Amino acid sequence: MQIKKIKLFQFELPVTNGPYRIASGDVWSLTSTLVKVEAENGLIGWGETCPVGPAYAEAHAKGALAALTELAPNLIGTEALPVPLHRRMDSLLCGHSYAKAAVDIAMHDLWGKSLGVSVSDLLGGALTDKVASYYSIGVVAPDEAARIAAEKVREGFPRLQVKLGARAVDIDIEALRKVWEAIRGTGTTLAADGNRGWTTRDALHVSRECLDIPFIMEQPCNTLEDIRTIRQVCHHPIYLDESGTNLNTAITAAGTGLIDGFGMKVTRIGGLHPMRAFRDVCAARNLPHTCDDAWGGDIIAAACVHIAATVAPEKMDGVWLAASYIDGHYDPTGGVAIKDGHIARPTGVGLGVSPDEAIFGEPVFSV
Repeated sequence: MQIKKIKLFQFELPVTNGPYRIASGDVWSLTSTLVKVEAENGLIGWGETCPVGPAYAEAHAKGALAALTELAPNLIGTEALPVPLHRRMDSLLCGHSYAKAAVDIAMHDLWGKSLGVSVSDLLGGALTDKVASYYSIGVVAPDEAARIAAEKVREGFPRLQVKLGARAVDIDIEALRKVWEAIRGTGTTLAADGNRGWTTRDALHVSRECLDIPFIMEQPCNTLEDIRTIRQVCHHPIYLDESGTNLNTAITAAGTGLIDGFGMKVTRIGGLHPMRAFRDVCAARNLPHTCDDAWGGDIIAAACVHIAATVAPEKMDGVWLAASYIDGHYDPTGGVAIKDGHIARPTGVGLGVSPDEAIFGEPVFSV
């Protein structure tokens, strides 16, 4: 089954009641890049990538479009299977995993449709039809963070993440304390996400001042070297997120005992094919992790839920979706949604979502 046509679209996703604030800046609206792949037999697969602006990571919407425009003409005639597709993409373009991931996701959608199975079947088989989600509280005032935390616990979220950094560290500590007071005794777990916004000094200060609060410290500092510096003296488990840029880095971090788990993004690591290998590395090292993405609509959401459904539930720390922060769906009837803090695995073949192409307008590139 060879690739016959590729169309690229871009679609704006405004943040409802924005901004969504993280250490790298305020998010008001994001541009998602969508890939429509058609095979010679007429079947269609959809992929998506949606970086969180140009400052969060080495990825941005204009870069995604440029990379995909470079790749697309040279992918015509390529077999729509993981190994030949990734080898072809890597031979054509160095890096840009976030862009290649959109093609990878579309290929999995197409492949599943051709076999009449779901993407989670392609990834080894679902262990559950409902995966846990978690809610991410942006960088807000401590009292507001506590209010949101209590509200999200009532809505059924089993895990909360609090965004911290880019302000006085004592305010971060106050926010953590007030959130913990709001959720203590509920069974809800907590992650403190610095988004690389702390120095090693600040990260250690937070950990030492909050010894009584059980939380995961997610990507507190900017580099692996920073994390290595605080690893032996930090009092909280450390998760790698933004620095987990590829499978090789994840293998090194897991194999050397540098971290206690991962916040992993499907498009950051290059798509579902490398994400499957990442999942198996984490299983071998007994490490929990998330199956997220930076942002995006139903296509990315479906991809995240399918891979998450194949992870042993005791190792799955949840799936974060942008659905809580955007209005509407690409698929008006089968859109991926969070209910009672959990997400149902999409039914049907491939990704299980059918985007309404008309909402995307005319393609920005086609071949």
